[in-house]
Amino acid sequence: MMIGELSKRTGVSERSLRYYEKKRLISPSRLKNGYREFRESDIEKVQAVQLFLELGLNTDEIYPIISCNNFQIVKNNGCADSAIELYSKKLISVREQIQHLRGTEQHLETLLKFWQEEKKKEEEGIN
Repeated sequence: MMIGELSKRTGVSERSLRYYEKKRLISPSRLKNGYREFRESDIEKVQAVQLFLELGLNTDEIYPIISCNNFQIVKNNGCADSAIELYSKKLISVREQIQHLRGTEQHLETLLKFWQEEKKKEEEGIN
């Protein structure tokens, strides 16, 4: 399939697909005319890349995982170790972000409550 069809079938722009190729996340073959030719299995790879991006990974972090043998964990190929290390680091980062967001949430709640009380006092003073 050509890049346009892969784009339609995955919902990913042609520009992004070219970028994924540049980052070696997908590896289409080239026809004699230089056009890219993608396989059906590239649909699954692109969908996996999208999922990893939604999880907050960047393309450099995705490469070691996506380059594993069709996402199958094969004994002694290093995929499991790479995945465990990557996901462990990402999970720590996400937990830190959650903790930061919870602190921000509490701070905003405090500020909101303060200003709501100030507004109420102001309105009571006007009435």
